[in-house]
Amino acid sequence: MSDLAIKIREICKEKNAVILAHYYQSFEIQQVADYVGDSLGLAQQALNSNADIILFAGVVFMAETAKIINPNKKVLVPDLEAGCSLVEGCQYTDFKLFKEQHPDHEVVMYINSSAEVKSLSDVICTSANAVDIVNSIPLDKKIIFAPDYNLGDYVRRKTGRDMVLWNGECIVHQAFSNEKLDNLFLKYPTAKLIAHPESHRNILNRAIFVGSTTALIHFVKNSEFDVLIIGTEVGVIGEMKKVAPQKQLIPLPIDENNTCACSECSYMKLNTMQKIYDALVSESPEIHVDIDTAIEAIKPIERMLALSK
Repeated sequence: MSDLAIKIREICKEKNAVILAHYYQSFEIQQVADYVGDSLGLAQQALNSNADIILFAGVVFMAETAKIINPNKKVLVPDLEAGCSLVEGCQYTDFKLFKEQHPDHEVVMYINSSAEVKSLSDVICTSANAVDIVNSIPLDKKIIFAPDYNLGDYVRRKTGRDMVLWNGECIVHQAFSNEKLDNLFLKYPTAKLIAHPESHRNILNRAIFVGSTTALIHFVKNSEFDVLIIGTEVGVIGEMKKVAPQKQLIPLPIDENNTCACSECSYMKLNTMQKIYDALVSESPEIHVDIDTAIEAIKPIERMLALSK
């Protein structure tokens, strides 16, 4: 453990702080965290935390969710610029108008959304539970799914429900292309593709397994395949190598010479060990959520958590 990591752990103990980190964080951040997981697991950990301070090594919408669940705790982020293309592409005013244009629809909102947009929703979902959440809604109910179109399209095909989809995309998963995949299959003829459902349908149709970040990790661990192309953010490969060190894991997309893992979320990678240490020392940047927004946003979050027990 590095000197900085030791200092981070010491200050966490001193201040009764907990570090929650997403799988897309760097390996060294994952190593210093108290818990590493996907969006659902992180929300569940935030709910059950006994810490006075929660530092969220992820992106801002995740920290907002932690704050909504824990209004009396101090929630920190290493960098307030750690945003999300899905959040940016689904603003409150625009989505409110969209919702008004589809009356009598139940709103299933992907957790990759702002606190304000969550407040307009009926239930939150993650990629891990989206199919189950939609299946929990009575068949006579019309559904809006937002903001990720690709995930919504995947859930629509899995459930057979007629859903109105918001047209949003993740900047990482939208970069995946058949051309890049074809090149990888030529280079690694025995490889099999597994992919996150935020990917385009043409990518998902070529995958032998589609699932959330955690589900992809479990597949890598338990699969008989030794060479796998990973169709999601490259940070998750660190955890995959821990559970399956003997397997060859190839990120999609990469350049022709296999020297660049281009499937990085630039927002996630804004977080650094130094920023984590500085945030714990200064107890800032701190996440604040408007009280009225939080009162409305916690309802769909609690509904998701209750359905995901």
